Amino acid sequence: MTETRSQSPTTDAADDGAHGPAKGVAALALAALGVVFGDIGTSPLYALRTVFTIDGGIVKANQEDVYGVISIMFWSVTIVVSIKYVLVLMRADNDGEGGVMALAALARRLYAKRRGGATVFLVIGIIGVSLFYGDSVITPAVSVLSAVEGLSTAAPSLDHLIVPIAAVILVLLFLVQRFGTGKVGNLFGPVMLLWFVVIAVAGVPHIVAHPGVLQGLSPTWAIAFLVAHPYITFVAMGAVVLVITGAEALYADMGHFGRPAILRAWFFVVFPALVLNYLGQASLVLEDPSAAKDPFFLLFPDALQIPVVVLATMATVIASQAVISGAFSLTRQAIQLGLLPPLTIRQTSREEGGQIYLPAVNLLLFIGVLAIMLAFRSSASLATAYGVSVTGALVVDTLLLLLVVKPLWHWATWKLVLAAVVFGGLELTFLAGNLSKIVHGGWVPLLIALAVITLMTTWRRGRQLVQEERKEREGSLADFIERINTKHIPRVEGIAIFPHPNKETTPLALRANVEHNHVVHRTVLIVSVLTANVPHVPHAKAFFRDDLGYEDDGIDHITVKFGFSDDQDLPRALHAACLAEVLDIDPDEIAKASYFISRGALRPQPGNRGMARWRKKLFVGLAHNAADPAARFGLPAQRTVTMGSDVEL
Repeated sequence: MTETRSQSPTTDAADDGAHGPAKGVAALALAALGVVFGDIGTSPLYALRTVFTIDGGIVKANQEDVYGVISIMFWSVTIVVSIKYVLVLMRADNDGEGGVMALAALARRLYAKRRGGATVFLVIGIIGVSLFYGDSVITPAVSVLSAVEGLSTAAPSLDHLIVPIAAVILVLLFLVQRFGTGKVGNLFGPVMLLWFVVIAVAGVPHIVAHPGVLQGLSPTWAIAFLVAHPYITFVAMGAVVLVITGAEALYADMGHFGRPAILRAWFFVVFPALVLNYLGQASLVLEDPSAAKDPFFLLFPDALQIPVVVLATMATVIASQAVISGAFSLTRQAIQLGLLPPLTIRQTSREEGGQIYLPAVNLLLFIGVLAIMLAFRSSASLATAYGVSVTGALVVDTLLLLLVVKPLWHWATWKLVLAAVVFGGLELTFLAGNLSKIVHGGWVPLLIALAVITLMTTWRRGRQLVQEERKEREGSLADFIERINTKHIPRVEGIAIFPHPNKETTPLALRANVEHNHVVHRTVLIVSVLTANVPHVPHAKAFFRDDLGYEDDGIDHITVKFGFSDDQDLPRALHAACLAEVLDIDPDEIAKASYFISRGALRPQPGNRGMARWRKKLFVGLAHNAADPAARFGLPAQRTVTMGSDVEL
């Protein structure tokens, strides 16, 4: 038996997992402002206002409460965002990629030799992803609503138009997704830079007028507030968490911009702007307690409020776009890790591989966002529901971080304990504070997360059952190859390629071709696609060939390995394998090959064998709506044949 691995890269940097040509850190930092920081950057629109309106106004607009709240907000952002995400977690990348799926995949790789470790981390990853989807539904609604609600301050007579205007903006936002964001995306960075400059400048005059508010940066005020008012502090934490919404995006988008660019954008632009704005809002509330109803827009003179509403709307649309794009990207990763059925994925840019559009995800997000906005009708109500998914995602990231730092960086036990106490303690407090809001809307993201968990676990279990059933029908590939070679079955010219998940069993399409047509193509490739626990796999490591025991019979098995963020274009990958001489086939001839897909019609059987009957029906429904494998692997429609039989479930 001869086995061959690919020896050298065959394509340019774009194909070996790089993210395109190197750019200056400053340019990347500007671009990151438009993608990474939209969510956390628009939190000043509603965060402090929610603190003063939560639980019937339990937090008062007096010096003790204001300084205490500002201190908690500042140190929450410092600990969770600046320290945990920027300085610590962003070092725990998975081949340059971040995000909960990448972190879970890294953990699975680090604990691969431990029994049950892979499953545990997969479950944790599923929970994290599910919470992100809950966040993805709420973020566009609360962000856009909070911006448009500025009209109630700038032009009270238009108050009745707030929800319709927000609805129109969201409809347009989801309608344009199919066209991609490549052209307008270049404006996102400059617009967000302008946004951060404006909100920073807006806070300065009020800080100058009330410089004592700078005392709120001292942690002593947070401690004093906690000691004096433990219950009020606990309730306030449920709203304070809004200042760190979007923190996970810093880590999730690291693969697009790199750690240096995100670090510089955060510490030199975003963090200072947020601090100045929150301090300005606090000063305004101390000057005029009635301003607590809308401290952000009241920072600005009357003449500037309408322009600021427009700018805020643009910023929240950009923030929403980042969340939607993140949902597309995360869904593709989940599909390639076998957690969701294959869905139609359309590339919206020829230059940027990360710019994709998933029609099904876009439609579901649109329905969810619009329904939630029309049901809650105000950002204040939505903010109540917002924190549950955010804090849950923070806790999942911290849990994964604590599990990977020991094998990854060999942290001492005291460091682990310190990180667990500081990060975990703060975030669990946030989570506890938000659990009390479940009955007031917090159930919405939890319900969404539960639905996603159900879909993912059902799809994964269903695939396992189908594969077990198909193995019985397919039979041994080694025996089948021996039969072909000993029976001297006639060969016909051409190259036949059979995508198949393994090399132990025979593709149903190959077996059917031999049994019904009594011929075999001159060259047969059985191709297994594997998704690695890394974002990108260079072509130098992507191919593994096995001649299946007969070196000159023209029948080979080849494993093609993709990263979970790679585009699974099978013809292009096989062409690269020919160029790398992993396959002894003319690259021009492989372009003329025919593809034979094995598909089984699912037939759910009575009873709960292997899986509850309702989950079997759900799995069958998911399978029926899955994308065609030919489209998933980029196979040429005119040279692709589908063959198969019934599969009992």
